[in-house]
Amino acid sequence: MIGATENNNYYELTSPTSLPKATGFLWNEKMMIQVNCRGYAVAQFMQPEPAKYSHGPNLEAKSFMQPEQPYYTDHPGRFVFVKDEESGEVFSAPYEPVRKLPDQYKFLVGKNDIKWRVQSGDIVIEMSLSLPKADVMEMWRIKVINRSNRNRKISIYPYFTVGYMSWMNQSGEYNEDLQSIVCSSISPYQKYQDYATIKNFSDKTYLLAEEKPYSWEVSEEAFEGEGGITKPSAVFKEELAKGDSRYEMPVCVYQYKLDMKPGAEKEYRFLFGPAKDEKEIDSVRHKYFLDKDQNGMDGFCLAEKEYTDYIAEGKGCIDIKTPDKDLDNFVNHWLPRQMYYHGITNRLTTDPQTRNYLQDNMGMSYIKPKIARAAFLHALSQQNESGAMPDGILLHEDAELKYINQVPHTDHCVWLPICIGAYLEETGDYTILDELVPFADNKEKVTVNEHIDRAMRWLISDRDERGLNFIKQGDWCDPMNMVGYKGKGVSGWLTMASSYAFIIWADICDQSGRIKTGKEFRLEAEKSNEVINKYLWDGEWYARGITDDNVVFGISKDKEGRIFINPQGWSLLCGAADESKKEKILKSVEEQLETPYGVEKLAPSYTAMREDVGRVTQKHPGTAENGAVYNHASAFYIYALYNAGENDNAYRLLRKMLPGPDLNDIIRRGQLPVFIPNYYRGAYRQFPRTAGRSSHLFNTGTISWYYRCFTDGLFGLKGTKDGLSINPKLPSHWQEASVNRNFRGAELQIEMKRESGIKTTEVYVDDKLVQDGIVRNLKSGVIYKVTVKIPETI
Repeated sequence: MIGATENNNYYELTSPTSLPKATGFLWNEKMMIQVNCRGYAVAQFMQPEPAKYSHGPNLEAKSFMQPEQPYYTDHPGRFVFVKDEESGEVFSAPYEPVRKLPDQYKFLVGKNDIKWRVQSGDIVIEMSLSLPKADVMEMWRIKVINRSNRNRKISIYPYFTVGYMSWMNQSGEYNEDLQSIVCSSISPYQKYQDYATIKNFSDKTYLLAEEKPYSWEVSEEAFEGEGGITKPSAVFKEELAKGDSRYEMPVCVYQYKLDMKPGAEKEYRFLFGPAKDEKEIDSVRHKYFLDKDQNGMDGFCLAEKEYTDYIAEGKGCIDIKTPDKDLDNFVNHWLPRQMYYHGITNRLTTDPQTRNYLQDNMGMSYIKPKIARAAFLHALSQQNESGAMPDGILLHEDAELKYINQVPHTDHCVWLPICIGAYLEETGDYTILDELVPFADNKEKVTVNEHIDRAMRWLISDRDERGLNFIKQGDWCDPMNMVGYKGKGVSGWLTMASSYAFIIWADICDQSGRIKTGKEFRLEAEKSNEVINKYLWDGEWYARGITDDNVVFGISKDKEGRIFINPQGWSLLCGAADESKKEKILKSVEEQLETPYGVEKLAPSYTAMREDVGRVTQKHPGTAENGAVYNHASAFYIYALYNAGENDNAYRLLRKMLPGPDLNDIIRRGQLPVFIPNYYRGAYRQFPRTAGRSSHLFNTGTISWYYRCFTDGLFGLKGTKDGLSINPKLPSHWQEASVNRNFRGAELQIEMKRESGIKTTEVYVDDKLVQDGIVRNLKSGVIYKVTVKIPETI
């Protein structure tokens, strides 16, 4: 069984093998953990750059979550070995590493915690994982239940991977005073100048037990013995050897012996995480286990409650009820949660890509607009006086631009009006435009209006003689790095995105009384659209770009990479495509890019390096940007379809982005519908066997756009300067829907129904017709009853 629990607080999976990579994730603003149904985990924390406290068995490169994360026998995990002391039989929970199929199994992914319930014979193991709101640690409850009608003698062995910490120095031992295994290391470094930073790292990993263990083992090699991790030798002895680890790979394993009466239950609690020293671990022990508040509640329980409240703060602005209950569950509970994660953590990096930072905070406009506002101002403070935006936004004074942010991309300016525009629609806070902000290379402060004017003019200036935008080593598509590295290649998509940005900014200028400036940028959009149609239209769809050697690509004569989705959707957004071109685009996309799992980013996928396009062509066909159902691009296209009035097309593709509700579809994708992944495998027409598989990456710019597809698109509840515009775009097979919309402090309870005898959509507030469909003069704290009548034939 796969499905939501009755109260929609959890998604439940009842087999460890049907979706072996099914995962859930938890986070706070200092750490993140993604854990799968079988007990494997990927975790990181910030110090201040991303670091690990639970490592693999080999010296690892600096990497964390991977697309389609491969799991292996010794992958870091959180397991409980269980031994019957009378028969010697052993199983493990939640499934790995013994892999004995349980008699009953539940994996429950919740908004605030992740749980397992595993029964083998008459013994039940319940495991739950939660996090504190602020501290870096995993909080575990492990309960043992005897379901038999006889006494049972068993041992349980909570096992937490520490792994290969450091080639310089690693060790571990049980500290009786702390009631904790403490594993120590020193982060490797070469330059003596790095020591000043390294010495302050949290290079210890601890497993702190509330209850004193019967025994323990800290040497992974000694624990596994000749049996290995799937049948560890130490488990088959009467007790663990109480060993330590001396420049050996450490592990955290405890043994608890239980003599359980029929029906007896026993719960243990543990804290697992990094620390700088034993003093910090002692402080953690007192805070979470020993000290009590005035009501007798310890820090562990208080932290669970506080974390629940923290996650609840990420509530979205819509609560829906439609004919699709699975969609309702996702939009009401899981989608805003994922959007909140992106906006509140900045993806747990100190230098998020500028495009990511802006789009993630566009999503925060619907949850915590004050945070979005501050983020937009912070980003603009790192703009150059020329108007150019950096490739990444530094979040603290010691942060540096790393990895992809050292490669020049040319799209970052376009996101400013688009993302701030969404903030303005949601909040009506036009005062942000008058805020004074400095530049990175000039501390003289100018208004946000001036900052974005310069960004738009930078886009206008960074063009070739035809009027097409240069791409350098990439635009929104990071790995399209060889189209324009010589300084001549151009991006068709970026030219369209710039045109759309000009339109958005012109509208904002008009709304804020800057009519002349608005006219300037609207004229630039018109010029851009002329250029787009002159150089990029290929007869049935638009090209993706033109290389340094003046080769147009993404066109009908290309055998691979013949058609890209982004130019098609953004040509609709910017108005370059007229009605005739729109019809041809829709037909081409449906025939060449649509799959049962959504819209592919390009097709056919590249199967070999194309040196004038770049490393995107080296990615495996159907993965990531090389022809996957890349959900960020899919969301752009769906948003464009809603803007173009293609309501049924838009909904059909919108629904495909979410696994299910058909069970076979969920199994095919291998993912529970608790988040939208970065991509599903594409190359559907080339490699159908693997098409549809989820990447399981929950870091994705998709989320803010997917949410806008519901607010602005499907339900047509879009903010204006004066109020809330209501113009639903329900699919033709829906007769009704209802939405609770929180907007600028007011609550609108909206009922949407199709009715015969009307020709246009009618909006009524408290039974009074609103002529233009814009509900004005909304008062914070007031509830409004809204009825929307939709023509049957619309």
